Amino acid sequence: MAINFERLVSRNLVRFISSELDLAGVKISVNEFFSIAIIGGFAIFIGASFFSLIFMGYGSGLSAFIGIVGGGIFEFILYAVLEYIIDKRRSFVEDILSDYLQIASANMRSGVSLDKALISAARPDFKYFKDDILLMAKQLYSGDTMGNALVNLSNRYRSQQLKRTVRMMTEALRYGGGMADILNQIAKDLRSQQTIQKEIGSQLFMYTIFIVFASVIGAPVLYALTNKMITITDTIWSGILQQNPNGLSSISQVSSVSFLKPQPPTIQPAEYNLFSIIAIILISGISAFIVAAISSGAAIKGLKYLPVFIIIGLSIFFIVSIVLGGLFSSIGSAA
Repeated sequence: MAINFERLVSRNLVRFISSELDLAGVKISVNEFFSIAIIGGFAIFIGASFFSLIFMGYGSGLSAFIGIVGGGIFEFILYAVLEYIIDKRRSFVEDILSDYLQIASANMRSGVSLDKALISAARPDFKYFKDDILLMAKQLYSGDTMGNALVNLSNRYRSQQLKRTVRMMTEALRYGGGMADILNQIAKDLRSQQTIQKEIGSQLFMYTIFIVFASVIGAPVLYALTNKMITITDTIWSGILQQNPNGLSSISQVSSVSFLKPQPPTIQPAEYNLFSIIAIILISGISAFIVAAISSGAAIKGLKYLPVFIIIGLSIFFIVSIVLGGLFSSIGSAA
């Protein structure tokens, strides 16, 4: 018997996910999405907890916490991918919208009615937008009004440009006006807006370079240097404690200061190495979203930069660690 996962969550969440799936153009049901999210998250929780408990030797409480974090990361990635697809569809439609409107305007100038002009303007290279135009045509042929068909078309995308365009077209249909001229003027305005956005992006390019350098290159180098300093300090203290099993005496024996006593560092190299890797992943991931927000105005587009930033950051960290290890190997051998 199949489990109805929709009943395990609130109706508001079901409606929200249904709307997100429609905007993303994903052809799966809400129940299938929840089955992937719930079963996948639970599997990640069990796997991460078992790995941490058996192979890493952590306690049951910490292992359960790691499993919860792993399951939460899986849910976040699943939702982020959905948002990325939605934004990708929005960007594609906004890029081709001016061309589509100009073709439709040219069709109307040749004497074709509005509905036929919009349908015939859908070229094959418009991909899924063409499919949505054909769905709008079926809605029109079934007897619905042009205004409702256009509104339904705009609701399939999270695009303010498309919604404003549809609003102007419905108002022109209601109050009358030269629709061919209106479509042509909207297409020109959209092209002007795209040009301005590209100019703004080029002016902010220096900020992007600085953020990429600081997060992907600077931070890994500093973490690798600090990690090597901690390793060297730990090696030196290991040699000192071998010669002085009871530890160093207080400085009060050689000076008037009685409260200073040298102690070995409490931070272990393995702990700091793990901390560095986690920090580099977080810094590189956040910088990917910041760069995407600066360059395109949509932070969710940082998902396509995320793997590249993380791989480069970790690669630089390990390369610098190996180089520093070779330079300071004499200190470790001498200790």
